[in-house]
Amino acid sequence: MSAATPSARTVGIGSMAVDRLHRVPRILGPEEKGVLRAHPSGALRDLRVGGVVLNHLGWAAVLGLPVGIFGKQARDADGAFLRAAMDRFGIAHDLVLDGSASTYCDIYVDEAGGRAIYMAPGATAETTPEHIRDHHAQTIRGALRVTTEVSQLPLAAVREVLRLAAAAGVPTLLDLDVPPSSAVPGLGSAEDLEAVLGTADMLKPAKAAARELVPDAGSDALRVASALRERFGTALVVVTDGEEGSAFVGEGVSLRMPAYPVPQVVDTTGAGDAFLGGLLVALAAELSWPDAARLANACGAACVEKLGAFPDDPRAVREAILSRYDGGSLPAWVTTAPPTPAPPSNEALASYDVALEELTALRDRLNPAVFDDAVALVRDAEARGGRVHVTGIGKPEHVAHYAASLLASTGTPAVFLHGTEAIHGSAGQVVAGDVVVAISNSGETELVRVADAVRQLGARLIAVTGNPTSPLAKRADLVLEAGVSQEGGGLGLAPRASVAAELLVLASLSAALERTRGFSRADYHARHPAGALGQKSAGPRSDL
Repeated sequence: MSAATPSARTVGIGSMAVDRLHRVPRILGPEEKGVLRAHPSGALRDLRVGGVVLNHLGWAAVLGLPVGIFGKQARDADGAFLRAAMDRFGIAHDLVLDGSASTYCDIYVDEAGGRAIYMAPGATAETTPEHIRDHHAQTIRGALRVTTEVSQLPLAAVREVLRLAAAAGVPTLLDLDVPPSSAVPGLGSAEDLEAVLGTADMLKPAKAAARELVPDAGSDALRVASALRERFGTALVVVTDGEEGSAFVGEGVSLRMPAYPVPQVVDTTGAGDAFLGGLLVALAAELSWPDAARLANACGAACVEKLGAFPDDPRAVREAILSRYDGGSLPAWVTTAPPTPAPPSNEALASYDVALEELTALRDRLNPAVFDDAVALVRDAEARGGRVHVTGIGKPEHVAHYAASLLASTGTPAVFLHGTEAIHGSAGQVVAGDVVVAISNSGETELVRVADAVRQLGARLIAVTGNPTSPLAKRADLVLEAGVSQEGGGLGLAPRASVAAELLVLASLSAALERTRGFSRADYHARHPAGALGQKSAGPRSDL
């Protein structure tokens, strides 16, 4: 047993995904329909960290193993969400952010813990051998061990990773996460699949995937593992077999280890990933094979009694693992390693990055013609003697105050309309021909009743919303999208990025109105004669 914490990192490349979890009564078949169940939070969709490689590295990190992940990702909100989690868990990352989109998975979990998974590989599927050579060769050469997968990473890229590791004398472990019939041609050729299975030092398939490769071995996991090792010459083959446990076959080892009992299975998603995380720790700690199997099985059991595949609560899952493990002594770096929370500065900057990436993505979606239409709508109202009112409820109420003030200071007279008071009499400030700008991220709040009230009074409606198909949007004459997929922050619930999006969309509208009006510095000074801006606007300029 190795008592010292490994000085080099165990690193992996492959799937790192945002898991979008949905609760359902049961997994549906073809032509069936069903109703989603709400999560305990009340939401119909729960966002979690996932992806087979990021998952098993997360479970290994919880038990104190220094780990890192490398590969291709995108500069988008999903990527920022995943990188923030890596930072919280101390998972080093060597990532190139030039992918088309970060990976996500839609996961449907039924009441018995069964699941159906639909994957959108994104940047992972775009990784090439050239990318590996150009960007990650040094990370591979300096690793304690390299892990990769047959799941979402193209087989040609997997082959290059294994080649570079073998040349550097770095041991490798391959997770066969999908059946070979899905890997070929989905991820590459049959030749590539044979090459990667024959190159990895260790192979960890689930039994169902393994049986496709050795159909004559039957259904016994130990016989399947033996047949795989004989076919590919692999140093170690580990076959996971769900609630039946696992089987290990290698030089001097042939064992079957039963699974630990789990009183209530919540979600089987990621059990094999957790198992592999425990196995990586056992390998680094140089445990005996029976103890390695026990530690890996304990991780798998801890995973299925929680929702999601990633160990979101490090302290709780550590306790669940170590309370089950009944093997020999573990080194101190495994038993005493504390969780690795992100420093506040990291959390702050991670949230900042989410907002930046969300705003960049929104900018790419915005159609300039929509702003032209909004300017025309406001100008038409003004020509008929109408005014602009800005309203919102909750956080958008504060945005509405700002927007009304900004519009007024840049040449478009505007007033704030109190969202909740509007349906108790304050809508009387609106008359036929006015324009009301209504702000709501969901487009499903009480502001919909305000929209009905002002429309009945003869006003035109501009909706600023993150949901262009919402009830608010359907009532509007024109919709300015301000949608985000992630808010930022630890919980991802409080409006952060969505507020920034609403502010900038309205600020952009004010800029367009200012320009089309021919608004000058003198005009601005007339409305803002005091303070630093008053002094600045009063200065001599050639455009006056």
